[in-house]
Amino acid sequence: MKKLDPTKMHDWEIAGEAESAMKTIDQLGDELGIDKMELMPYGHYVGKINYMLLDKRLGHRPRGKYIVVTAITPTPLGEGKTTTTIGLVQGLGHLGKKVIGAIRQPSGGPTFNIKGSAAGGGLSQCIPLADFSLGLTGDIDAVTNAHNLAMVALTSRIQHEFNYTDDFLKKRGLRRLNINPKTATMGWAMDFCAQSLRNIIIGLGGPTDGFMMESSFQIAVSSEVMAILAIAKDLKDMRQRIAKIIIACDTAGRYITTRDLEVDGAMTALMARAINPNLMQTIEGQPMLVHAGPFANIAIGQSSIIADRLGLKLADYHVTESGFGADIGYEKFWNLKCRYSGYAPDCAVIVCTIRALKMHGGGPQVLPGKPLDPAYTRQNLGLLEKGADNLLAHIAIVKKSGATPVVCINHFYTDTDEEIGLIKGIAEKAGARVAVSKHWEKGGKGAAELAQAVIDACAEPGGFKFLYSEATMLHSRIELIAREVYGADGVEYLPEARNMIRKIEDDPELSRLHTCMVKTHLSLSHNPLLKGRPRGWTLPIRNILIFGGAGFIVPVTGDINLLPGTGSDPAFRRIDVDTKKGKITGLF
Repeated sequence: MKKLDPTKMHDWEIAGEAESAMKTIDQLGDELGIDKMELMPYGHYVGKINYMLLDKRLGHRPRGKYIVVTAITPTPLGEGKTTTTIGLVQGLGHLGKKVIGAIRQPSGGPTFNIKGSAAGGGLSQCIPLADFSLGLTGDIDAVTNAHNLAMVALTSRIQHEFNYTDDFLKKRGLRRLNINPKTATMGWAMDFCAQSLRNIIIGLGGPTDGFMMESSFQIAVSSEVMAILAIAKDLKDMRQRIAKIIIACDTAGRYITTRDLEVDGAMTALMARAINPNLMQTIEGQPMLVHAGPFANIAIGQSSIIADRLGLKLADYHVTESGFGADIGYEKFWNLKCRYSGYAPDCAVIVCTIRALKMHGGGPQVLPGKPLDPAYTRQNLGLLEKGADNLLAHIAIVKKSGATPVVCINHFYTDTDEEIGLIKGIAEKAGARVAVSKHWEKGGKGAAELAQAVIDACAEPGGFKFLYSEATMLHSRIELIAREVYGADGVEYLPEARNMIRKIEDDPELSRLHTCMVKTHLSLSHNPLLKGRPRGWTLPIRNILIFGGAGFIVPVTGDINLLPGTGSDPAFRRIDVDTKKGKITGLF
């Protein structure tokens, strides 16, 4: 394998070279101590782990150290959180530690749009890149199909109940559910960004073409089915949760579930293989588990509990990824995922870049697909110091949970020693460890300082605690998250949201569900244009969704869509196939 230089090579070129020296999936399994029957190969270099068999054999083994990677509020370009997760795994490996990582599977939406894949970058990537980026072992397809099968069951049932008599339905073993078509709580799912499908009308034509009604699409990874994949403890738990998915109401206002439509078993059948985590590797050969999906702004956005459970049994250090900044992804890791799993982190890594902090200090707008303004590649300590307020907010969020924070300065070659020194001093004064990591440029060797800081942090005693108790009322939870995490002065409810709050809090079963916020990732507030650490603002709640299967109440803040749009210069324009070698080119 030739020398890999990320300053002169595209990510897909680096991945292509590294793939020539990959370990086979059997080698990875042997190194981890996974038996042949516990490993399900998908070709030579990718496989699934049969979690049932491995759980049964390793159930007695004590867990390793648990590290979660989060970040500051990013620019629209992202600040390298996945790259840092992979780099930290490589760095711990470089220091001789037995380590495994867990990251989320990339969605086809960003992969073919502006942001690109989520395989890392430079010399810290998850490979093979094309398999990782283009469907992997079919988990997102399974989520999409299970979600859409629920919609098939709903829409066909509405059509048949509208067109046929009770006797006709009874002869087919069906009872009339009296579904109100205007109350459908979910639409269709697809794994692309397609703004033209956000609001649609279906059933055009005659009576045999379905019932005409308003509907919608959402991106597949925002589906409640994906949330269930992320939090399910086992197949039985997944089966029970899928049966509780609320899909509409009847004419009396009673919730209609997938169990009522008798589609829950078939949905679980579609997901039965997807519940097993995928096994891949870093460029340097450390094992990576890939499971569940991204988008912590509109979903839970966490790598799965099952992947973390296996990683904690298979290694001395397990590094897991949490979506976007500490205000979104880490808050959900803290108050949702850890509550479901029973695990507490030994350390939380907060990724920041000089670039993003300058933006938060008032730097020029950062736009995807556009060249960076020179302000971001030239030293400007004034912008940087002002923007550090955003970093301080994220350190405070992590400390509020009782976890030990480690700030990772994801190093760009344009960063100066003075800029690095300024951020180090500010973060250390706030009570965080700080490390500079050059994993993008130098791989595991470049992440050694970060890895050592994490090892030291994990040796400290923890004091992890949830933000609220399970007995806390929904409106109080929302208020706590808004004030204590986002920094809002208070909460304002639109009438529809206020009515839903009352309905939920009056229902003994629904009031026990947990809280999963939907909020922009581009600001601590609900407004993506408010950078830094906004003060003197109120959080608007415009809608409340119920994810009965996942066990979430989902407050929706600001103006945010469950189906992103495709930009004017999408990544699919550069993705192609080398027809002589059969290699995918242009992925990033």
